[in-house]
Amino acid sequence: MEQTKLTIKIATEPEEMDQIYKLNYETFVEEIPQHKQNRNRSLIDKFDKENTYIVAKEAGEVIGMIAVRANRPFSLDYKLKNIDQYLPKGAKPCEVRLLSVKKEYRKTRVFFRLVNSLVSYCLENNYNMALISGTDRQIRLYKRIGFEPFGPMVGSEEAMFQPMYLTKEKFETTSKAFEKMMMQKKGVAKRLNFLPGPVPLHEDVEQAFKQVAISHRSSDFVDEMKEVRTKLCSLVNAKEAQIVVGTGTLANDLVAAQIKKLPGKGLVVANGEFGYRLIDHATRFKLDFYTIEKQWNEKVSMEEMERFLEMHNDVSWVWIVHCETSTGYLFDLEKTQALTKRHNVKLCVDACSSVGVVSVDFKDVYLASTVSGKGLGSYPGLAIVFHQEPIVPDRQIPRYLDLGQYALADSTPYTHSSNLISALHEAVKRVDLEHRYTLANAFKQMLTSAGFVVFGDEEYSPGIITISLPPFISSKDMGNKLKEKGIIISYESDYLVKRNWVQFALMGNITSHEVETACTILQQTIAVKVEQV
Repeated sequence: MEQTKLTIKIATEPEEMDQIYKLNYETFVEEIPQHKQNRNRSLIDKFDKENTYIVAKEAGEVIGMIAVRANRPFSLDYKLKNIDQYLPKGAKPCEVRLLSVKKEYRKTRVFFRLVNSLVSYCLENNYNMALISGTDRQIRLYKRIGFEPFGPMVGSEEAMFQPMYLTKEKFETTSKAFEKMMMQKKGVAKRLNFLPGPVPLHEDVEQAFKQVAISHRSSDFVDEMKEVRTKLCSLVNAKEAQIVVGTGTLANDLVAAQIKKLPGKGLVVANGEFGYRLIDHATRFKLDFYTIEKQWNEKVSMEEMERFLEMHNDVSWVWIVHCETSTGYLFDLEKTQALTKRHNVKLCVDACSSVGVVSVDFKDVYLASTVSGKGLGSYPGLAIVFHQEPIVPDRQIPRYLDLGQYALADSTPYTHSSNLISALHEAVKRVDLEHRYTLANAFKQMLTSAGFVVFGDEEYSPGIITISLPPFISSKDMGNKLKEKGIIISYESDYLVKRNWVQFALMGNITSHEVETACTILQQTIAVKVEQV
């Protein structure tokens, strides 16, 4: 049961102390038989006057606690003689005791919230080591957060304890919980988003989205829709742009529905996840087509495509992915357009991960798809299709997939979201390709200098940084570690897990400082993993 109104604080009120004594009794008399029972069902610790109690409260109820004290002798001094002989040189310890969370809250984040506050307290008071008598029932838990056993077990047959200590260094490197908390203390105050979607948004884009929704039939909406489409066309040198409520997958289905009207056969080129998805789109629409299928990240040369078109005179259209998101590979769009124009073939382009990231010119592109939520830096939810030739409705195409319906109704044949359009409008104003290249070049330099294997040269997008990890480091484990530290990257897709890759997408509103922070944390995290191998 995850709680939503949890308060973590240092206990100061009498009623809080009374509840602490009750919880102390429940845990260390009834659950762990360390002390004798009494009628009051209350247990006051012998060091109560010296303890600082950190408590977790919900709706006024104390549901968890940790006690901290630094005065010697510790309670552990009475159980194990000459403790200092076991401790590292220069140790300045405090003792952590009476760690308890009510049973019904033990599978929530209460424990971690308590530890977070404990870390703050230790740092503020310059302690570099915490000692604990870990109950033998929870030794694995203590080890997971970095505690190291020392000395023999202590206690009685009914309640055995393992002396353990946790250093500041372990706070930072070993414990998942402490790593996250320590990074918060070091200034990583927010999650840094390096996903290709949803992307980090500029505050002005967020504000535009929060405007009061208006009717998609109102003149204000019609005017803004027209202005957004005009700016999009100007950005990519297209004559027309249709905006549809949906995703990139829908945009490609809209393209496939138009391709089906063309005579002759087609050619679909694939060298990554999204190229192979185009093959799936074409197959589902029962298009008649050939394929050039490459290994992932294998380059596709213009010479190879030229030879194919020379050998197959029946090809009337070609469909490619401009930026292969799964690797960052970037097709040479200018040369591809020249090639298809020379062979009188219509070129269709999946540009979902390139518009707003790199300079694109769709002058000789028949159809191109993109989305609102990647390089354009807005919310996901809008599919965009660019076209150079007029398109009319076709009753053989399902209504929602009939691009002619959108062209006929100025992109609004059906219900639209004024919030998404307003946000996209604001985002398009902020597209800065030069900034994207500067970020990518700096990031790649930092990564290669640190010894990482980074895909790509000038033929790769500055919006997708793909890193191949060594086989002894799991990409999934690395992604999880970075997530705990507030760095959100692409790593969970099956195609990334299979190849042991992680990806940083430089799309949306990302600063140089955020890139530097991410690189530093990545280096620190992988250094720890290498040491553990």
